[in-house]
Amino acid sequence: MSAAKKVLVYGGRGALGSACVSKFKELNWWVGSIDLNANDQADANIIVDKDAGWIDQETLILDQLQGLLNSNQLDAVICVAGGWAGGNAEKDLAKNCELMWKQSVWSSSISASIGSRFLKSGGLLTLTGADTALKGTPGMIGYGLAKAAVHQLTKSLAAPASGLPENSLVVSILPITLDTPMNRKWMPKADFSTWTPLDFIAETFAKWTDGDERPKNGSLVRLVTKDNKTALLADI
Repeated sequence: MSAAKKVLVYGGRGALGSACVSKFKELNWWVGSIDLNANDQADANIIVDKDAGWIDQETLILDQLQGLLNSNQLDAVICVAGGWAGGNAEKDLAKNCELMWKQSVWSSSISASIGSRFLKSGGLLTLTGADTALKGTPGMIGYGLAKAAVHQLTKSLAAPASGLPENSLVVSILPITLDTPMNRKWMPKADFSTWTPLDFIAETFAKWTDGDERPKNGSLVRLVTKDNKTALLADI
């Protein structure tokens, strides 16, 4: 493996993950992807078995990373895995909560485990929360529950003795609406000028990995887009 900077994108085949893989490849980084399917742009892929349990997924990923990295370490772990499900307490609450937990909390906790073992001192770990989960989400309880857990995980990982390397930075981004092809398909009449571009997020991650414009450790960073301009609003 070359001496190039190294980043791992968890969820590297999704819309935002693919944008991140592309951005870091443009910058000549070594890029690894973790997802249910391979990203052909990545230098290495770890394929997750969606039917495997939480512990088994973590074990598989850590073992494969050990083989890929050998004695090398990562400059950044970018977790953008996730999904969405609606629904209140009247129907399929446990089902929706379980799905959201698997998609957001499993991936985030495994990313934390990756960071504890393979992240460089001073490296970056980003997780993906949600702006809407800062308050009640009665129409999408499972989603809000899982994203609130990611927010809490962020705070815990930023605290002393969390198990992450010295001087590492842990941040969660809190999008409102991402400008993805699927969102445009399902919400064709929405105001796209208030949607956050994927390239903006990928560029922000690249800046943070290089030590530029970093927020405070443990920050929950809201992505607020208006008139096609996005502001980063950190809670601390």
